[in-house]
Amino acid sequence: MSEDTNATFNDLYRRINAKDKQILSTEILAQGDLPVVDQGKSQIAGYTNNLAKRFTPPDGGVIVFGDHTRIVKFVDFDFAIGADGTQLIAARGDNDTRFLAFLLSAQEVPNTGYNRHFKFLKEMTFSVPTLPEQQAIAAALSDADGAVAGLERVIAKKRLIKQGAMQDLLTARRRLPGFSGEWEEATISDVAHVDPEALGAGTPKDYAFRYISLEDVNQGVLSGWTDVAFGSAPSRARRILQKDDVLLGTVRPNLKSHMLFDRLGADWVGSTGFAVLRPRPEKSIPGYLFELIMSDVIGRQIDEVIAGSNYPAISNSDVRKLKVLLPSIDEQKAIASVLRDMDAEIQTLESRLAKARAVKEGMMQNLLIGRVRLV
Repeated sequence: MSEDTNATFNDLYRRINAKDKQILSTEILAQGDLPVVDQGKSQIAGYTNNLAKRFTPPDGGVIVFGDHTRIVKFVDFDFAIGADGTQLIAARGDNDTRFLAFLLSAQEVPNTGYNRHFKFLKEMTFSVPTLPEQQAIAAALSDADGAVAGLERVIAKKRLIKQGAMQDLLTARRRLPGFSGEWEEATISDVAHVDPEALGAGTPKDYAFRYISLEDVNQGVLSGWTDVAFGSAPSRARRILQKDDVLLGTVRPNLKSHMLFDRLGADWVGSTGFAVLRPRPEKSIPGYLFELIMSDVIGRQIDEVIAGSNYPAISNSDVRKLKVLLPSIDEQKAIASVLRDMDAEIQTLESRLAKARAVKEGMMQNLLIGRVRLV
C-alpha cells in the first residue's frame, strides 16, 4: 500500500478563468441547445441557445464551486457558465478530477452567508492517495451517486404522477370505476369545523401538553414536537388537536406545512399558525379533505388570496371560504385510498433514498480519509 501525500489546495487544484463563457441568470431558458451550470443545487440550472458561450471542460472534467453557496459539482460535458459566483476548478498534475471533486465536497467550508467562500479553499490541506486509488475511490463514489440520483429521478416521476392524479380525481375530471353522479359545490366551512377548540387564558399554568409548531410540519410529515407546560409555552400554542384533524398552515402556505393529524391521545396542541379543520362526518372524511388541502385546487385559491401581500399568510376567515368539490362519502374514501397508496409508495422510495444517501456518506467518510483502502 502506497503512502498518502500531504498537499495544499494549490498543489492539487487550479482555478480556470472563463468569464467570457458566462451568461446572466436572466438569460437562462427552460429549454435550449446548451446546458447552463451555475452555483445552485441542481446539476443543470437551465439552457441557452448562445453557443458562443460554450465551455468545454479539460480532459477528465471540471469542478464547479459555488462561491456563495459552497456547493461542489463535477461536470464532464460542455456547458455555459452561470455568472454569479460560479468558480471553475481543474486538477493539477497527476490527479483525478472526479476524486478531487468528492474530496472538496467533503470539506467543512465556513458559512459566512451570501459572501465569497473561495478564499477558505486556498487555506486547506489534504491527504491524497496515489492516482490508481483516487480513480478507484472516484468510481465507487460515482456508483453511489448514481444510485442516489436514480432514486431521486424515480421519486420525482412518482410525485408528478400523483400530482396529475390529484388534479384529475379531486376535480371529477376522471372518475374511479363504479362511481357516477353530480358532485356538490361547497366551502371549507361547509365540510369542516374550523378551529373548533382552543386553550383559554384560564388554562392552568402547569397543564402539560405536546406542542406542534409550523416548523414541525413539512408537506404532510410531522417531524417532531415540544413537551411544554402552558405557563411557559409560546403564545401561539392554543389550537387543541384530536386524531383525524387536518392542519392547514396559514403562514407562508406555499411551503405546505399541512398534515393529517393521526396521533392518538389527548394533550396535543397546535400553533395558531394552523387552521385546524375537523371534518363534518356527514360531509367529508379526513383523508379526502387532507388531499384537497395539499392539491392545486386549494393551492391556487390561496395564491389568489395572498397575491400582492407583503406578508404571505391567509386568515382563518379566508380558509372558511375556500371552495371545494365533494363527491359521495364512498367516492371520497375510494379517492383517498388511491392517493394514500401513491403516498405510501413515495414514502417507501424516500426511505430507500435516505439509506442510499447514508451509504454514500459513510463511503465518503471512510474512503476519503483512508480508513478503508481500495488499492
